[in-house]
Amino acid sequence: MQMMKGSEFLRKLRRFARLHGMNCRFIPERGKGSHGTIYLGDRRTVIRNLKDELKPGTFHAMMKQLGIEDSDLP
Repeated sequence: MQMMKGSEFLRKLRRFARLHGMNCRFIPERGKGSHGTIYLGDRRTVIRNLKDELKPGTFHAMMKQLGIEDSDLP
């Protein structure tokens, strides 16, 4: 996994959802401080500040919560 910012991760998730006919929403109010919630189909995860780099462990945990693999992202 190459390092990516939260905003890039969200952009890739939206593209993934579009290609697979899924719904992807980001709701910044559903979090505390700079956190927000991403919904992908019937799954969800919390993302930190979109401007910050995602740490590898955080990235993998979010992917697991959303039920997708690293290789699934375009």
